[in-house]
Amino acid sequence: MKRTEPMSLREIIDKVMDASARKDDILAMRAASLWSDVVGSGINRYTTRRYVSKGVLHVYLSSATLKSELSFQREAIMKSINDILGNEVVTAIRFH
Repeated sequence: MKRTEPMSLREIIDKVMDASARKDDILAMRAASLWSDVVGSGINRYTTRRYVSKGVLHVYLSSATLKSELSFQREAIMKSINDILGNEVVTAIRFH
């Protein structure tokens, strides 16, 4: 067995993810889970469902007023999620 330099847990996870065919699926799940961190608990309280499909973050909200307000912040939310992930996972956000 070949010895290598010690790696951090983050480096090991990244290495395994790069070798995995499911990397895109994992990043999509992480993007959807970051919704509450990016928008905060106040807005997340009105979120009933969220998922990423083909680069589009689908967010179901129970408030029509909130849907309208968040549509103006769509680009900033998308940029925040992608910046946290370090990849362009979310290419669009669709509010339902």
